[in-house]
Amino acid sequence: MRYVSTRGGMQPQEFADILLEGLAPDGGLAIPEHYPQIDSTTLESWRKLEYHELALEILSIFVTDIPRADLAKLTAAAYNPALYDGGVMVPLKPLKGQISLVGLSQGPTLAFKDMAMQFLGQVFEYVLTQRGTTINILGATSGDTGSAAEYALKGKKGVNVFMLSPFGRMSEFQRAQMYSLQDANIHNLSVKGVFDDCQDIVKALAGDLDFKSRWHLGAVNSINWARIAAQVVYYFWAWLRATEKPGQQVSFAVPSGNFGNILAGHIARQMGLPVRKLVLATNENNVLEEFFRTGVYKPRSSENTYATSSPSMDISKASNFERFVFDLVGRDPKALAALWAQLGTQGYFDLSDKKAEFENTYGFVAGTSSHADRLETIRSVHQETGVLIDPHTADGVKVAAQFVEEGIPMLVLETALPAKFSETIEEAIGQPAPVPAHLQHLASLPQKVEVLDADVEQIRRYVETHAAI
Repeated sequence: MRYVSTRGGMQPQEFADILLEGLAPDGGLAIPEHYPQIDSTTLESWRKLEYHELALEILSIFVTDIPRADLAKLTAAAYNPALYDGGVMVPLKPLKGQISLVGLSQGPTLAFKDMAMQFLGQVFEYVLTQRGTTINILGATSGDTGSAAEYALKGKKGVNVFMLSPFGRMSEFQRAQMYSLQDANIHNLSVKGVFDDCQDIVKALAGDLDFKSRWHLGAVNSINWARIAAQVVYYFWAWLRATEKPGQQVSFAVPSGNFGNILAGHIARQMGLPVRKLVLATNENNVLEEFFRTGVYKPRSSENTYATSSPSMDISKASNFERFVFDLVGRDPKALAALWAQLGTQGYFDLSDKKAEFENTYGFVAGTSSHADRLETIRSVHQETGVLIDPHTADGVKVAAQFVEEGIPMLVLETALPAKFSETIEEAIGQPAPVPAHLQHLASLPQKVEVLDADVEQIRRYVETHAAI
């Protein structure tokens, strides 16, 4: 399996090369030359596999330059049940009617990002050791990516992490989880701006090819293909547990900010997984919902990006959206590059002539959820089922309900443990979310963080001063 850039300016490369590269040299994103196809017989043969075994089967299709025996060790280490709360990997949790949750909050940082980051941590260390080199990870987080990456990479040989987060825009728990890490290879940078400002800085520095090469810059955001590939696994896992026979369809509802999580579902569907609908749920920052409703993609400015009670989705510029649009324009890199050039100069592009394809060809539908919706959904789900869900998952449940079809399981991807957003939980049900015993001391730990302006040069100087090469 080889990878090309969505914008056409990169020679085909193998997995380990794009793993360390992050953003493609032409500013595009790495994407497989083709999507592998999984037939029904193969899919049925996977029903009895453990999670790490299923991960090996799927990832070995995308990772063809690492020996299978070595990849098996990496997936076994990443998906060791002992790392996950209760030792249960990705359970399905029935809610009501045909709606169930796909349990993705059992990992070390209590968020779905752990499912990809634990693999990323293993494969980074493996490739860097094989090549005898180092990497400086430059990333941006709206809340959960940062802690999942830092917990997966802390203490790893040859890896330094510089994680940008929006000042005052994360929950208290999220800040404590990230900033309490004291490891020498972890650098938390709190940027005076919103997530999109952080992401823009990362892209600007990754796009400076001399700087990128000199300081061995890499990425852990979902612009890194390894993240997406690892997330594809739990779509197959959930389908195998929600169905009983070949070809049975399910729908997935996915709270979405940066489009990485639902992109993995799109790829699973393109690979042949019987997915009927991909239900995209947004909060008040509904740029993506607006696109799927109108065909016009028009990101908002930082000033017009709302701070909401589902903060990890407070994003207006969805990095991974480019990979889907690449498929939408027939995998034509020139057409894709022209759209992004227009986006840069005019602030929008219009694909309303392709609206019929959104659902008919690719299965996408979309909806929004508000603060009031989140509170009501958290409250009603808790009262009716005893299950407590976080605000982002509540967005997913609320929107999912609009698209339930008779006989089609609706699987909502869980975002995080409610403890990470206790302020909103308390507003919804009148009491704070329970905190796992091993994390009850988190808020009292000393925090290590640098507050900087939303300025590319400030971040550049900080990386130069603290990077390892």
